[in-house]
Amino acid sequence: MPNYFLPAVKYIVLSLVCFILSKPLIAQDSLQVRLGGALRFNYLYNSWDQQQRDQGGAILYDVLLLNVKAAYKNVLLDAEYRQYAASFGGGFLKHAWMGYEFREGEQIQVGLASVPFGLQPYASNNWFFNIGYYVGLEDNYDMGIRYLRRKEHWDYDIAFFKNAETLDVGGDVELSYSRFAYDVVGRNKKNNQVNGNLVYKTLGTVKQRIGISGQYGGIYNMDTQDVGNHYAGALAYEADYRKWNLKASFVHAVMNPRNAEGESNEVIEMAAYGSAYEVATNFNLYTFGVSRRMDINRGILKQLTAYNDFGYMQKARRAFENSYMNVTGVRANIGPVITYVEYAAGYNHSWFGGNFVDDFSRGNPDAKLQGRFNINLGYYF
Repeated sequence: MPNYFLPAVKYIVLSLVCFILSKPLIAQDSLQVRLGGALRFNYLYNSWDQQQRDQGGAILYDVLLLNVKAAYKNVLLDAEYRQYAASFGGGFLKHAWMGYEFREGEQIQVGLASVPFGLQPYASNNWFFNIGYYVGLEDNYDMGIRYLRRKEHWDYDIAFFKNAETLDVGGDVELSYSRFAYDVVGRNKKNNQVNGNLVYKTLGTVKQRIGISGQYGGIYNMDTQDVGNHYAGALAYEADYRKWNLKASFVHAVMNPRNAEGESNEVIEMAAYGSAYEVATNFNLYTFGVSRRMDINRGILKQLTAYNDFGYMQKARRAFENSYMNVTGVRANIGPVITYVEYAAGYNHSWFGGNFVDDFSRGNPDAKLQGRFNINLGYYF
């Protein structure tokens, strides 16, 4: 981020803090604490893994997660810790913030908070998320301050994020790959990011949500000590009609790192779950999802939801191969157990049979469509 932009950022943050402090507070008379969590396992069968197919697939440990929500007077707390296998990043926070609630639907959150961008809270129905998640634009969390307001016809969010979740002290220390949300790593770091999200809601037989989002921030390079920038915009639409739900979004994203001489500015490194890969620095995302809920209420089987989610990543550089994914599945709510039964397919997708390193950047013109049959079984408490 250029130096001339920093005073504007400081003014925005100071104005936001002054506005927040001027708001009246509401109070809870006693400490309220709610603990929860989940234990999840996966069965998977990958089209690209012949030895696994010969064995009929595999059952793997997914995650043990613990969360806590607390409220006392005007003070809120919300945090979630996840423990994955060591090869999958080990243990880390998904989110953790403290906040104030001025009235119902109006909050300030400080800490590792959700980034208000695009369809909220998710652009997908499935266990894998949609393609935006894999480039840091769905279910993302950063360190900063977020103000949100929920009204009958309008939702709006304003946020400033100083940086991504950082575990180590030092301006020249690279970010850890052990994280839930994908973010820039390696010799680059995102900083001083401003977000805004505005949603108009309609009521009636068809409930609609029409949203627009924007974000702008810096990218600091530890080798050149220069600050580039990144920006993204999103249009989002969601509709509920009886038991049907439709989600659609368009995202345009650009990252302009100031890398060292000889290093490409057309790709940037991102990481989560203990591993990193390259992502193109200029792209569009198109996502579309549809689902139908079926209320069963027989014994412990409460509900089934069938869905299909599609995501397409169009890269600006013509020499790069585009990426896409599609997930078709059913989610079953069986008492405290939530089960996802899905078939996920991808082309030039790091998690679906690609070479992992550059599927979301250069890609492979000879790539084949690969698929994964997956059952995620989770007990939530």
